[in-house]
Amino acid sequence: MWRTFSDAVSRRLWTLDSNALCADVRHRTGLEDFGTPAVEPALSILVNSLKHEAGLHLTGRFLMQNHLRQILETRLRLAEAWKKKSEGLAASPIVRPWFITGMPRSGSTFLHELMAEDPDNRVPRVWEVMFPIQAPAPARGPDPRIRKAAACLWGFRCLAPGADSVHPMRASTPQECVAILNYTLMSEAFVSTCRVPAYKTYLRSADHRQAYGWQRHFLQNLQLQCPGKRWVLKSPDHVYNLEALFSVYPDAVIILTHRNPLKVIRSISQLSEVLHGVFIRPASRDKIMRWETEALADCMDYIVRFRDAHPELADRFVDLNYSELVSHPLAAVRRIYQRFGIPLTEVAAERMRQLAASRSRYRGRRAKPTPADLELDVRAEERRFHKYCFRFGIPL
Repeated sequence: MWRTFSDAVSRRLWTLDSNALCADVRHRTGLEDFGTPAVEPALSILVNSLKHEAGLHLTGRFLMQNHLRQILETRLRLAEAWKKKSEGLAASPIVRPWFITGMPRSGSTFLHELMAEDPDNRVPRVWEVMFPIQAPAPARGPDPRIRKAAACLWGFRCLAPGADSVHPMRASTPQECVAILNYTLMSEAFVSTCRVPAYKTYLRSADHRQAYGWQRHFLQNLQLQCPGKRWVLKSPDHVYNLEALFSVYPDAVIILTHRNPLKVIRSISQLSEVLHGVFIRPASRDKIMRWETEALADCMDYIVRFRDAHPELADRFVDLNYSELVSHPLAAVRRIYQRFGIPLTEVAAERMRQLAASRSRYRGRRAKPTPADLELDVRAEERRFHKYCFRFGIPL
């Protein structure tokens, strides 16, 4: 009874309607143009999937409505700002960016943090992705957007007490590309936080070139204040859109991380439980495991098919095993730099060495569920993942 009542209240108070959301942010900003790509049809498909499939609880509906409103408002303001910077953006190309991608929960966050220690590298920071509209520079002290982002992340941790145990995030840590792509409404982040199968189907079949083009403009905007550095970007979700990525970044190089998929399933199921709890009514652990197993199998299939279909791009990839990264992080990084013909300076190496030495396991990490906890048929899953593991030499 309470669930029915809360659903009725939340639907009345926090309407999820694409037209209403667009009208609201246009009224608030006095702006009309969202720029390219258009927010439709992605917005309507996402909103309808959230309304009819996700099972948003009261708090989740409130948070999602506000999240979408902020995304749309930022899109309007960025589109307006970029019109005034068009010449500067055009004169600020993104040159040979590095993309870290591959299996989720395979060490890509740790690798991204290590790469960020190189003064010659540039990574997007959480605060500048959350609040990309630059405020007037204060007379002294840090950018106020850093403090604002820190406050928002503190609030998120209050809603998701297990967040630090699975994916700790602070205002100044490196941020994933998926958060940038949120602004295009073409982002796997919505799939990770909510159960939205219709929107997921749309993402898998859509052309993502314009979304990656928008991301490139976003990075150009960031680097206007800090030109001349090499972008190191990261998201497991790039594996679904490698054709679009290479179309927009023709000189890109890819660092592909790999891990035993059975261990990934256990880890990502734990992450999904935490994220889903913020927005939707939790499913059983067994259901989450089945969903994540299917998603991981799809991810690996995309990787294998793209690599096999594009042997001409073989020299653009370097493969990195999770076990190699966590046991010898600096050696793994050196191998990446050598593969791409970039010298690793002693300053960068020392900073990476210090980070690797000081980085401890996530605080409050809960024990990961075992195959028995997840009702995981190990032999069946080994057969499902055999082709991928054989292709990249991953022992099961």
